[in-house]
Amino acid sequence: MYIPFEDMSAEARVWIYQASRPLSQAEENYAQQLGQQFTSAWSAHGNALHASVKVFHHRFLVIAVDESYNAASGCSIDASVALIKELEEKFSTERESFSFFDRTKVAFLHQDEVFVESTAQLKQQVAEGKIKPETLTFNNLVSSKAQFEKEWLVPAKESWLARYFKTS
Repeated sequence: MYIPFEDMSAEARVWIYQASRPLSQAEENYAQQLGQQFTSAWSAHGNALHASVKVFHHRFLVIAVDESYNAASGCSIDASVALIKELEEKFSTERESFSFFDRTKVAFLHQDEVFVESTAQLKQQVAEGKIKPETLTFNNLVSSKAQFEKEWLVPAKESWLARYFKTS
């Protein structure tokens, strides 16, 4: 059963998928519509799931499920991954592949704009001052809606990137 993201419980489990490029408005609308259709029928072992899907910052697709109602199972989680793969296929072109699964890029927010950096370049970007301790970074590993609301967007110095800012 689809539930608007804002109405999901704080304990709802979340999965965050970071797009390899910003979504166009048409792509965002399509993802939202397909996600709502999916979550409206999503179930685990025949039991309906209270779930939501929402796109944030034209870059992140977030799926949430309230496991206090019914818990997601391995098969139901696999079904949600199939949804993400379907969107990847739809958004890919002959010239450019599209991915929600590229874990080699870290996203940051600066002046309401999302930018991404390769993990291989992070240390250099910090040294050059492009990424500062207060630069906001997205922590896509949060696992609940409560964490999403409080810990998804944090200063780089409060994330795993803190090690790059230490001085000797």
